[in-house]
Amino acid sequence: MKISVIIPVYNAEKFVSHAVESALQFDEVYEVILVEDKSPDDALLICRNLSEKYEKVKLYQHPDKENHGAGASRNLGIEKATGDFLAFLDADDYYLPNRFDSEKELFQNPAVEGVYGALGVQYYSEKAKEQYYRVFGDRLTTVYKVHPPTDVFFGQIHMLGAFGLFSIDTLTIRRDTLFKKMNMLFKPHLKLHEDTEFLFRLSYYLDLYPGSLDKAVAIRGVHEHNRITKVDTRIVDPAISRTILWTEVYRWANQETTVPEDAMLHIKRMLRSFEIAKAPKLKKWGMVIKYLFTDYKSMRSGLYNINFKHTLIL
Repeated sequence: MKISVIIPVYNAEKFVSHAVESALQFDEVYEVILVEDKSPDDALLICRNLSEKYEKVKLYQHPDKENHGAGASRNLGIEKATGDFLAFLDADDYYLPNRFDSEKELFQNPAVEGVYGALGVQYYSEKAKEQYYRVFGDRLTTVYKVHPPTDVFFGQIHMLGAFGLFSIDTLTIRRDTLFKKMNMLFKPHLKLHEDTEFLFRLSYYLDLYPGSLDKAVAIRGVHEHNRITKVDTRIVDPAISRTILWTEVYRWANQETTVPEDAMLHIKRMLRSFEIAKAPKLKKWGMVIKYLFTDYKSMRSGLYNINFKHTLIL
């Protein structure tokens, strides 16, 4: 296996060295691609030092040297990758020694186009733990049981009940298959949930198989300045960010004529529930009453989302 590990780097001077070295521990890692995204700290200097120290580490920036976000940075990394397989890692996270154990076995089968696994969590400070333990706890971010690849898309968009989640950090995919089956990679205009939206589409087009589900293969590092964890109800209304995500999913599903009708209806209902959640109080209850009569099933199943105003983004 020749694996290209893609790491977008922004404001991660304290963590990126650990991330890189956690990837370099594997013989299967052919290259580590750092895409530095105009960090306000000294991350660029550290990335340069890493690329000089390790032959496998390659450093890139966007052509204009400006900040373009995680999605565009991952796209640039994919464009520059030369390995047969692609894996991803956030600059403040790191791989565990078992990261590619399942992949080495599963990818012997050419039908396997991608493999996902479980993600653990580490709090880098007591303040971070105090703020975000209620979000992540000590739980694994994982899919709760083995599913065939045909179920993964439906599980991720929440049509299979307690399916669970997997992270971009635990995903490995065949590079040639990605380009053959997807004409759009990460969507650069999405500044939040761009990885979730990508994983939805990826699981629709590619056959993704479970690797290690009960043991973490990578660790999410939680600190006060995480790009996602710092975005809570004091900064961005979660209902608004989720509405943006599901609007994008709905737009894609509307254009992709092969999406099953039941999935299309579910996506429409998910979008509607977050639109209700972010609506002003009077309009909100008007919409609730309207859809209680016109689409009772969606209202009954969407009550959690409608009451999402004070829930932290995951």
